[in-house]
Amino acid sequence: MNDSWPKQDTLEHDGLEIAWLDWGGDGDPLVLLHPNGFCAGIYDPLAKQLKSSFRVVAVDLRGHGSSEFVVDENRLGNDDMAADVLAIVDHLNLENFYLLGVSLGGGVAIETAALAKERVKSLMLIEAIAMPITDEASHEQFSQQPRGSHPLAVGARKRRVVWPDRATVIESYGSRPPLNSLAKEALEAYANWGFKDREDGQIELACAPETEAIIFDSNRYGPIESFKTLSDVETPSSVLYGSESDLSPAWFEKQAEILGVQVEKIDGSHFFLFEDTERAEKIIRSHFLRSTDE
Repeated sequence: MNDSWPKQDTLEHDGLEIAWLDWGGDGDPLVLLHPNGFCAGIYDPLAKQLKSSFRVVAVDLRGHGSSEFVVDENRLGNDDMAADVLAIVDHLNLENFYLLGVSLGGGVAIETAALAKERVKSLMLIEAIAMPITDEASHEQFSQQPRGSHPLAVGARKRRVVWPDRATVIESYGSRPPLNSLAKEALEAYANWGFKDREDGQIELACAPETEAIIFDSNRYGPIESFKTLSDVETPSSVLYGSESDLSPAWFEKQAEILGVQVEKIDGSHFFLFEDTERAEKIIRSHFLRSTDE
């Protein structure tokens, strides 16, 4: 291993170029899936700590990071992204693997685990966006909400796309919620991998605001469908959420109930995994390597 890691590569799947980062490492493969609007590189500080026990790979979900630009709602479903993940693990000959997903990545991880029952050794869902709808009337009401009305979609479309440099991004994002809670090294990793260099010397968001907004706003195989898919997951699982999350704990309690496990509350926000790298490493080791002497 040397300073040139992680290695970045792409493959074509479903007519799109899908990218991933590979840190190498020892042990069984661990596949990491990121939140909406982020990228595989957000895991860089954590992956470097974990590679002594795992072969660490993180996927740029379609439309994010170095994966191909997508703003077609019909191509941004959690099921589509799960198929991309499996195409990459097949390409890398990863027969069995641990799987972790945060936020959007958690919804995609559910779909992946359901499709690859015999291959996922253990599943960790962190603030997974998988929403229980208790009755058909609620489902119909949710499905018929005006497009563009989701507050996170509205916010995403207001994002500044072009910035002078990464130092300015870090200063700006690090001074206000929600990213001011991120560990310094995690925010720097996002600035490094989540922005693309432009010919004019400036940088721009790798995930287009419209892509992020469509995923927040879409009814095309998203949180409701992924919640229903939980009943198809057979692998040993963990469900974690942040004590200061804006999301309802009832979501995660219901997810854990379906998976037959106890939900775990961790100090921090929706992005608690990226708030303390040392703590995140311990959490992952304790869940995926329960026999390891911490």
